[in-house]
Amino acid sequence: MIDINSLSFIGENLSRPECVLVDFKRALHIADWRGGVTIISNKNKNRTIIAQGNTELKPNGIAILAGNDGWLVTHLGDTEGGVYHLQPDGKLEPFLLEVDKKALPPTNYVHIDNLARIWITVSTCLTPRILGCRPDCSDGFIILIDERGPRVVADNLGYTNECVVDPSGNKLYVNETFGRKLVCFDIGNDGSLSNKKTVFEFGFGEFPDGLTFDSQAGIWITSIVSNRVIRIGPDGKSKIILEDSNPYHLEWVEKAYLSSSLERKHLDTNSSKVLKNISSLAFGGDDMKTVYLGCLQGGSIASFRSQIAGAQPSHWNPKTFAEVSSR
Repeated sequence: MIDINSLSFIGENLSRPECVLVDFKRALHIADWRGGVTIISNKNKNRTIIAQGNTELKPNGIAILAGNDGWLVTHLGDTEGGVYHLQPDGKLEPFLLEVDKKALPPTNYVHIDNLARIWITVSTCLTPRILGCRPDCSDGFIILIDERGPRVVADNLGYTNECVVDPSGNKLYVNETFGRKLVCFDIGNDGSLSNKKTVFEFGFGEFPDGLTFDSQAGIWITSIVSNRVIRIGPDGKSKIILEDSNPYHLEWVEKAYLSSSLERKHLDTNSSKVLKNISSLAFGGDDMKTVYLGCLQGGSIASFRSQIAGAQPSHWNPKTFAEVSSR
């Protein structure tokens, strides 16, 4: 297990850096709760792009677009959601605000795969969102946007969080945070999802949020509350790579979760030593063996070195991302 005292940190005064991605130049792209995206170059230079206009954007998930065309950003407002196109100059345009003629609730995550398909998750339709943070709530859903247009392709999910298409391009993996499991779907030629399978069920103190793949077919998961990084191997066995938690805090949250009585105080307080509710992860560095951790409460990005390299992310494919930008 990684020693938490060996962690490195990059960035200062970041605002709820929930989502972190690494581009092909190894720069970090980080969601910024002030209404934009922060870029940290491999020379440790910061640049923050804040959305212009009257929309009070609350970025949660981001996806990098090709050709310096900016980002798709999910809006996790108190009552409103949607996906927006944030350009490098700060110009903000709506990208998707409704599906099936219904306005999008607060929207969690966006992912673009190697075929330029856009996958979007909505965690819950309830407001405030904390009402959906229960083991008996399953109103989350997944939207697909391709050449056929936007449509819901999966529903009845237990707080849908990050979703990523695997390197083969054949399966979509999704974290159900308060369903407390990682599931996958087969992707049809028409983008339809079928054959839902539970890949892994999480236990005490584990609430899966972020996910990514390594070069050896392993799946890496971040767990909020317990500040755990968990690797699920191709054989289905799990290993805790990193943890920074307080057992009394975990017991308190677990009791509330099992009794369907979670409140914001359970998720917004932190009794860990170093980490601040880690929520996402991305591989980077020249050898793709540096792991960067997004978080919900800290002001910087933690990192550590891995013995296993990460898989190449789909946003390194400029050809397919050019297709998204041209839609």
